[in-house]
Amino acid sequence: MNRHHWWRDAVIYQVYVRSFLDSTGDGIGDLAGVRTGLPYLKKLGVDGIWLSPFYPSPQHDHGYDVADYCDVDPLFGDLAEFDLLVRAARRLGVKVLLDIVPNHCSSEHPWFREALASPPGSAARARFHFADGRGEGGAEPPNNWHAMFGGPAWTRVPDGQWYLHMFTPEQPDWNWRNPGIGAEFDRTLRFWLDRGVDGFRIDVAAGLFKHPGLPDSDDPEADARTRDSVNPLAWNQPEVHDVWRRWRATCDEYAARDGQERLLVGEVSVPTAREHALYVRPDELHQAFFFDLLGAPWNPDAFRKVISEAMQDIAGTGSTVTWVLNNHDQVRTVTRYGEPATEGSGLGAARARAAALLMLALPGAAYIYQGEELGLPEVVDLPDDVLTDPIFHRTGSRARIRDGCRVPLPWSGQASPFGFTSGVEGVKPWLPQPEWFAEHATDRALADTRSFWHLYRDGLQLRSSLPQLGEGTLRWLDTPPGVLAFARGDDLVCAVNFGTAPTPAPVFGTPLLASGPCPDAGVLPGSTAVWWITDPSSTPTP
Repeated sequence: MNRHHWWRDAVIYQVYVRSFLDSTGDGIGDLAGVRTGLPYLKKLGVDGIWLSPFYPSPQHDHGYDVADYCDVDPLFGDLAEFDLLVRAARRLGVKVLLDIVPNHCSSEHPWFREALASPPGSAARARFHFADGRGEGGAEPPNNWHAMFGGPAWTRVPDGQWYLHMFTPEQPDWNWRNPGIGAEFDRTLRFWLDRGVDGFRIDVAAGLFKHPGLPDSDDPEADARTRDSVNPLAWNQPEVHDVWRRWRATCDEYAARDGQERLLVGEVSVPTAREHALYVRPDELHQAFFFDLLGAPWNPDAFRKVISEAMQDIAGTGSTVTWVLNNHDQVRTVTRYGEPATEGSGLGAARARAAALLMLALPGAAYIYQGEELGLPEVVDLPDDVLTDPIFHRTGSRARIRDGCRVPLPWSGQASPFGFTSGVEGVKPWLPQPEWFAEHATDRALADTRSFWHLYRDGLQLRSSLPQLGEGTLRWLDTPPGVLAFARGDDLVCAVNFGTAPTPAPVFGTPLLASGPCPDAGVLPGSTAVWWITDPSSTPTP
């Protein structure tokens, strides 16, 4: 592999900072905690980390409401601690990506406070989407758009105008048709690039520009029905591609100085792989998360369809596909793939293990959400009075809330805080950890060679050492019903049995790694993925 293009098949670990490791004893994870955990991540075998937002913020949406893009919230440390983290990561050979939020800011951002204090039509208000209302006295919102987190997408201010927020009222959307916004984000990129970061994960990368006329939506409720649905009038506007060309040019400028490529990876929610591919053209984003695999139901036809479309439409641009099975907005994989067994055993765990091996065998890059390597299930029984997700507080529904996948990680011990925090008297983790987290604690996972952790570690080691894996292509194989199998190179095969009963194996050869018990010759166990080095002299007939 050409190491200059490190990102093309990199495996990046998503660190949700407030839930990773607390170094100060206040119950909230921080940058010093991330630095402490770097050797653990290096041992796991990842190439880099993506840090959730740690900027100054009132934390209405856990940092995705940014009040200052060029500093560190005291909750998480300071710039000196950030610099220590970057230097420590560099010594270990671990890349550092920051989460940048260009679609919206905090209602406490100085520019928005200035806008509220300024009159309609002012330059300060032109940085956002302020508009007069409709109906008698302008009492109705300017259009019928709904916010992604529930409720209308508009809030009225005392002088009668309304401002747009596609998420919550505490997160006003920037007006990217104002050139001052682009210039300010150019400054932000350079601020962090100058501090040594290796790239950026871009929040809401298909957003930014809204239809210039702000017309009504044909189906506003559908636009906000799920977290992944988008309003086509507020998403995927053609002008957004000019922003990514500009940001790519900035990253290329830094790469030209020292030969180290800086990465741009976008959160791109668009309907098709073909539209997704437009964001990863050679002069735009290096990568964009391919969420279709995450959303695919557990059956081989669905997985084959989304993988084939990605390989055809996205890899065809010259980029590589960026695979994900989970993130901080989704139900954890163990729960999503099976019954919500709190102990993490059973069908969901077996499928999650198989899916992990499948993802790591696919051509391209992969992102792992923290705790997936521990086999953590979703915490589904958090009481209402501890929930912090703005979706819950705006809708009153638990259906789409994200707190359950954000509970602080268990590191050691038999009781909360499980080594997450120093246990200062009276201080608890910011979200309560259930008792059964003890079964998933890192110290126990490291000691058990059958654990999720060892499966991920072994898969990552093979991925980095075998030339057949990483960047490249795949070739689909004929399989028995319920089985998906593909070849990487001439002699490496990944096969997944989506059913629960054993089935004839699609290949003969030497098993390298299995997500469950090592298979007998000629048999692929149920709910199991296996990597084989094949015997070219003999191939079974499906």
